[in-house]
Amino acid sequence: MKIIVLVKHVPDAQLDRHLNGADYTTDRAESILSELDEYALEAALQLTEAQGGKGAGHQVIALSMGPAGAANAIKKSLQIGATEGVHLKDDALAGSDAAATSLALAATVRYLSAGSPVDLILTGMASTDGETSLVPAQLAERLGLPQVTFASELEISAGRITARRDSDTHYDTIEAPLPAVVSVTDQINEPRFPNFKGIIAAKRKTIITLSLADIGVNPAEVGLSGSWTAVQNAEPRPPRTAGTIITDEGDAGIQLVDFLAAQKLL
Repeated sequence: MKIIVLVKHVPDAQLDRHLNGADYTTDRAESILSELDEYALEAALQLTEAQGGKGAGHQVIALSMGPAGAANAIKKSLQIGATEGVHLKDDALAGSDAAATSLALAATVRYLSAGSPVDLILTGMASTDGETSLVPAQLAERLGLPQVTFASELEISAGRITARRDSDTHYDTIEAPLPAVVSVTDQINEPRFPNFKGIIAAKRKTIITLSLADIGVNPAEVGLSGSWTAVQNAEPRPPRTAGTIITDEGDAGIQLVDFLAAQKLL
């Protein structure tokens, strides 16, 4: 079994986020592996381990698209347990929106399928920077594959994948033939942490670096020029102001109710 997991290098959510230049692209200087992609990676590892893992010839390939720093997301994926990594890196990719990103990733998947077919493509439910959840569906459409989104359970049997999708009142069980594109939620598992053995083993694993020329994509189809959307304007959010302080002089309850009513919270 050959599984590709999309992993993204995103700004650390614990830090302030910043935009670069007149095109308002995201500053990724202080970035980490997207937390939501760790669930997809764990799902891939569990699926392959249930059938013998790497020793039985199964592959879990961590694929990331981005600048040089995106290699760090791949390295962590290798430490967690991915068998190999692929880094799509090209200056022309800078500023790609979801549509341009899915185009480049689809071409990369086709490239990686040339030697042996890919059985499954797994993603997180969204990236923690864009939070659009658009790429999995667009990727499936570009590849002509069935898609299952927001899966909270996964099982593979007899060339088909079965997924559970939860809602507020019920759940659906969805089946699709392989190969397929599947996005998973943060309820599907508990991602493992890199251990010392995994960190050492990752140093011996391969990261393949590809360019747009390698995957046959015209630079004009990606980046800012190939994107379907563009940010026209952006400005820093205003600084937080001091809150309203209520001093209790016997009427604090009334003041609180009046304040909530004025904010239309009552």
